[in-house]
Amino acid sequence: MFYEPKDGHGLPHNPFNSIVAPRPIGWISSLAPDGTVNLAPYSFFMAVSYSPPQVLFSGGPRPGKAGEAAPKKDSAMNVEATGEFVVNLATWDLREPMNKTSIDSPPDHDEFEFAGLTKAPSELVKPPRVKESPIHLECVYTQSVRLKSLPGYEPNIIVIGEVVGVHIDKAVLTEGLVDVAKLKAIARLGYMDYALVDDKFTMFRPKWAEVAETV
Repeated sequence: MFYEPKDGHGLPHNPFNSIVAPRPIGWISSLAPDGTVNLAPYSFFMAVSYSPPQVLFSGGPRPGKAGEAAPKKDSAMNVEATGEFVVNLATWDLREPMNKTSIDSPPDHDEFEFAGLTKAPSELVKPPRVKESPIHLECVYTQSVRLKSLPGYEPNIIVIGEVVGVHIDKAVLTEGLVDVAKLKAIARLGYMDYALVDDKFTMFRPKWAEVAETV
């Protein structure tokens, strides 16, 4: 089949998120200007730079009908206002608490308490970490990009941050390397589906100097 997104797909559910998958989950903790804590998962999330290390997440209102009231995501507003956030790794053991924090709650609702999670202090930024998570990235805000949106819809906001601090639980390391089998990170698919990362394979990049004569 072929379809143009502007005309609709004619399927029971939008296939776009299932095509661009699996996607890592950015489990973002942030603080509102008044100190209110927010915790929410974002599947539009990615590491985008090494030097310095940077990550981004994209937050926007859930698609509804054009013209309907669509408040901005708390995480994006908080980070733009306060300049800091933490990425907490979502794992198999934390799948249910992570899902609970996706609730469309009011800004003054504490998702940590709702999901039964523990706040742990960060080293370099003010937002707390999810203590139960094995890996955390402490980030400072660098910039935002407001994406194109269709008439009547609010745009998604790409929020970019520099990673200034990294926490790794030694329990998920094997010979100094992060062990995916121990980590059991989860990823977002389409619809209401997720994937468990519990296996891997290794491939080395080809080097031109070694293959040039054979090409």
